[in-house]
Amino acid sequence: MTTRKLFLDDIRQPKDACYLVQDWAKLYFNDEWDVVKTHKEFVRWVKRNGVPTHVSFDHDLADVHYDIDFDDWDVYTAEQLGVEETGLDSAKFLVDYCENNGFDLPLYQVHSANPIGRRNIKSYLDNAKKHLGL
Repeated sequence: MTTRKLFLDDIRQPKDACYLVQDWAKLYFNDEWDVVKTHKEFVRWVKRNGVPTHVSFDHDLADVHYDIDFDDWDVYTAEQLGVEETGLDSAKFLVDYCENNGFDLPLYQVHSANPIGRRNIKSYLDNAKKHLGL
């Protein structure tokens, strides 16, 4: 486990999340965070640096749109087909990574302005923590 904090958001910086999650406002405003903007960057960061002490999740990450020839749809990745990877994908990766490598989940918060996405990520992490003992 690293001593760094990780912030996942395609637009905001940690200081911008102060108004979304007031109980972490001091952490967002005063502490240093590593910022990643996509699920792929999140995965790469964790694999390179280990499990952070704190993670703050956004749900809606940048949409990706491509011109696709749908006659060959099976050769494209989900990203190329316009399926957005969200903060929930990152939360699922983190749970799997912790479970497979013997780590506890870090402290986490969801700063997303999307109420359904926020609830989905928080529920997933809370359930993993409870049922997997992470």
